[in-house]
Amino acid sequence: MLLNCDLGESFGAWTMGLDEQAMAVIDCANIACGFHGGDPDVIAKTLVLAKQYNVTIGAHPSYPDLQGFGRRSMTLSPQTLTNTLHYQISALYGMALCQGLSVTYVKPHGALYNDMMADESILETVIQAVANYPKPLKLMILATAKQAQHQRLADKYGVELMFEAFADRLYTDQGLLTPRSQPNAVHDKSALMAQVKQLVEQGTVTTNTGKQLPLKADTLCVHGDNEASITLVKEISILLTDE
Repeated sequence: MLLNCDLGESFGAWTMGLDEQAMAVIDCANIACGFHGGDPDVIAKTLVLAKQYNVTIGAHPSYPDLQGFGRRSMTLSPQTLTNTLHYQISALYGMALCQGLSVTYVKPHGALYNDMMADESILETVIQAVANYPKPLKLMILATAKQAQHQRLADKYGVELMFEAFADRLYTDQGLLTPRSQPNAVHDKSALMAQVKQLVEQGTVTTNTGKQLPLKADTLCVHGDNEASITLVKEISILLTDE
């Protein structure tokens, strides 16, 4: 199972995350495209790191919400959302080309990611936008109980999906992430490592009601926010290697 991490989210004088330390232990980097984080210098530097560590590059677009870090939902028309995605993907794609690199997938960020998983019309717009981009790109989405339905929708437009699971989040019976506002929504280290082991060995997660939910995950989302999270990513990597 591949490890992916949201990176390149610093902006100007504001620094977020330990990008180089994370890049050294992950497989896929979801690089911010400037609408929630990232700027030309940060994007260029992050691409250099991806090249140095031979990490697969993905675009990490969001709603146009720099002030809210892309965590606020916005009501955009399908055409405006499509244009917003193409603009951001193109920025990263062009910057990558300048360094002899390629962007291979798209993973929406924050509120856009949550909205597309909750509203199939938004998901379809995102899938269409990826399908209509002039270069082939995969789309990373949350692995849920509706995986087969989402796969059929993507197949309709010829888009390859990468299904993502989260190591540190408690799942609902529908395979969605329990809102952070609810108790125990974020796992402690022990529960996190147990969930990763269960995903790898059994292909399931235990939901907030105690049910065993089957999930087919191609990639696992991890974080590189601080030293403790970097240490945890290393431990997850070792666990996956051992399995």
